[in-house]
Amino acid sequence: MALALAEARAAGAAGEVPVGAVLIRNGELVATGRNAPVASHDPSAHAEIAALRAGAAALGNYRLDGCELFVTLEPCAMCAGAILHARLARVVYGAADLKTGAAGSVVDLFAQPRLNHRTVVQRGVLADECAQLLQSFFQDRRVAARESAQPLRDDALRTPEASFAQMAPPERFAARYVSDLPALGGWRMHYLDEGPPASSPTVLCLHGPGQWSHGFRHLVAQPGVRWLAPDLVGCGRSDKPKRDAVHRWTWHRDVLLAWLDRCAPASPVLLAPAPGAEPLAALLEAAAPGRFVGTLAVPDAFDGSMDGAWRAPFPDRGYEAALRALGAAPPRSSGPDAAQAAQWLDRAMGYFPA
Repeated sequence: MALALAEARAAGAAGEVPVGAVLIRNGELVATGRNAPVASHDPSAHAEIAALRAGAAALGNYRLDGCELFVTLEPCAMCAGAILHARLARVVYGAADLKTGAAGSVVDLFAQPRLNHRTVVQRGVLADECAQLLQSFFQDRRVAARESAQPLRDDALRTPEASFAQMAPPERFAARYVSDLPALGGWRMHYLDEGPPASSPTVLCLHGPGQWSHGFRHLVAQPGVRWLAPDLVGCGRSDKPKRDAVHRWTWHRDVLLAWLDRCAPASPVLLAPAPGAEPLAALLEAAAPGRFVGTLAVPDAFDGSMDGAWRAPFPDRGYEAALRALGAAPPRSSGPDAAQAAQWLDRAMGYFPA
């Protein structure tokens, strides 16, 4: 079975599902085989079939009496049939195949009493090693697929504009978007960038789960400051990936840092209204020490009543993956009013030199 595992690893290195097989007769190695259906464009090119073909050629006989086959994965129905036709004395396998296994997991062709040959089956030899090799291969494939995957069609990712059209109060700032940052992986992020140019004092408004840039509309209207207010991916007008696993605070941190490199603001103050935004503010400060002149936590921020702005970005549960993944009950709020915004601006300006 160790020899079969070596064949399986070679198959995995070639991009095939890592299954290997060896044919033994009287304790001597007769032939080896490994999975190769992808490279050979052959659905029958399983490791067992390859070993049986090579063994039959080596012995000069399609009957392989007295031979034993060791394979890392339970044979499928095709391979079980070939093993029986070859008259093998014994087949030994490692990991069970709960989806297509034909040696007892799904069906047991070797136990059919009406067949004219009996092949002894031994199960579970080096099963953990064989199973781990397969699991690692498919896990790596899933990671690679996620990294290279293209986003879903627009209408599956983005809240329909009709949801925003009926919002009260309506959005009145220019919508800006970015999607070409490598950290975004193809998703589109919406943000507001209002006020004087980059040389001016800058406030970066952070929101938590269920919030979005619309909650800062009274702040963004305050003069004399450059206001940056992104919608985290999964919120507001940004794309909303449907998989919960996409939404991690560390990923949002990396996206925002890359976006800030693009925006090139003067050293900003972080505005992190509680509840919800503080974890992201802490991650940003830890990852980029000295980049921000301070963090202004505002505990009385998003605690108002629910309104049309809250409902707009999340017309149904399909858009709420970020809310589920980030682990916080979303506050239902329209954000600070104009009077609060003026107070927050005064507090934020205290961070900048006169």
